[in-house]
Amino acid sequence: MVNAAGLAEWVAQLVSIPSVSPDFAGPRAGEIGEGRLAAAVADWFVAFGGEVYRDEVFPNRPNVVGVWRGDSDHWAALDVHLDTVSVEQMTSDPFARRIENGRVYGRGAVDTKASLAIALALLEDWHRAGRRPGVNLVIVGTVDEESGGGGAAAFARWVRGQGLALDSLMVAEPTLCTAVHGHKGASRVEVIVHGRASHSAQPHLGQNAITGAARLITALDEEHQRLQAQPAQTALGNGTLSVTLIQGGIGLNIIPDTCRFSVDRRTVAGEDTSEVTQALRDLVAHTATVPAEVQLIREYPAFYQPPDSPWLQDLVAWSGQTPTVAPYGTNAWAYGGLARETVVMGPGSIAQAHGAEEWIEVGELEKMADIYRRWWRAD
Repeated sequence: MVNAAGLAEWVAQLVSIPSVSPDFAGPRAGEIGEGRLAAAVADWFVAFGGEVYRDEVFPNRPNVVGVWRGDSDHWAALDVHLDTVSVEQMTSDPFARRIENGRVYGRGAVDTKASLAIALALLEDWHRAGRRPGVNLVIVGTVDEESGGGGAAAFARWVRGQGLALDSLMVAEPTLCTAVHGHKGASRVEVIVHGRASHSAQPHLGQNAITGAARLITALDEEHQRLQAQPAQTALGNGTLSVTLIQGGIGLNIIPDTCRFSVDRRTVAGEDTSEVTQALRDLVAHTATVPAEVQLIREYPAFYQPPDSPWLQDLVAWSGQTPTVAPYGTNAWAYGGLARETVVMGPGSIAQAHGAEEWIEVGELEKMADIYRRWWRAD
C-alpha cells in the first residue's frame, strides 16, 4: 500500500524535473519545455505495465498516453498537464525536492505534478503486486495547458482517432479534492484603433486613436453591465467582459495614431464562443468613430457537467465535498462530448499555484490517492 512518504517522494521527484512552458522561459527555467518530463513519464508507464503512445504536439513537446486494460468495459481517463508556469519570481529553488512540515515544495508541486505523482505511485504499487486497475485506464500527460491548450485538443483527437468511448474523464487541477463540474470559457481579442498623427498643438489636423479607443472601451463596459443584468441560466453565472491591456501613443506632444487594447470576454454554458467573438466585432464596428479592427487571440468554450450525474455523486461520497464550479479555465474546454461524464478535480488549492512559493499538503495527496483507488477499482 502506498503511504504518505511515498506519495511525497514521487511529487518531489517530478518537481525536480523542469517542465516550464516555453512561453514562460527565463534564466532559471532549466531545460525548457515538457520534453524531458514526457520522456521520463513514458519510461515509467512502460515499467508499470502500460501501453504507451507518444503524440508529438510540438517539437520535443509530446503528449504521453498510457493505457492499462482492466477486466470491465468501463473506460476511465485522467488528464494531467506536464507544463508549468514561470519560475523566475520564486523565492527558493523551484526544483529542489524539498519536503518539510508535511508539505512538498517546488514549481508544479500543486499544479499539477501532485496528481501525476499519485497516479504513478499507485501504478507502481499495483504492478509490483501483480494487480491491474479494474477499469480500462487511460492516463495522459498533456503539454501546453498553461499557454494555448494545444495538448488537450490533441488528446481529444487521439481519443476519437482510437475510437474510444470514455465513460469518465477527470482533468487534474488543484481543487482541494472537490469535484468541479463547470467553468467559464473565453473569447479573447485585440482591438486596434487607427488614427492620424499630428502636432498636439493642432489636434484638429489629426485623429486621436486613444480617444477613439476610449469610446469603444466605454461601450464594452456597457455591454458588461448588460450581461450582469441578465438572469443566470446555470451555476456558472453570467458572462463577463473586461478590458485587460492597453497601449497607445508615442509622445506627449503627438496626437496618437494607434491604440491597442485587449478584451477578455468570459462565456458560460449555452454561449457559442464564435458567436460571442462575432458580437464583439459587430459592437466595435457599430461604435467606432475612427477606423478599428478586431483580431482574435484565442477562444475556447465553457465546460459544464450537471452535478447530479452518477459518477459525480460517487466522487461526492468518496471526497465528502459538495461539487462546485471554478472561476478559472482548464483543459476541460477541449473535451466536450469526449466522455459520458467529465469533472475537474485534484489535490491541493489553486491558491498555492503560480506564486512565489508553491507547495502541496501531503494529507491532500492521501485523500486523492483514496479517490483514485475507488475510481479505478484496483483494491
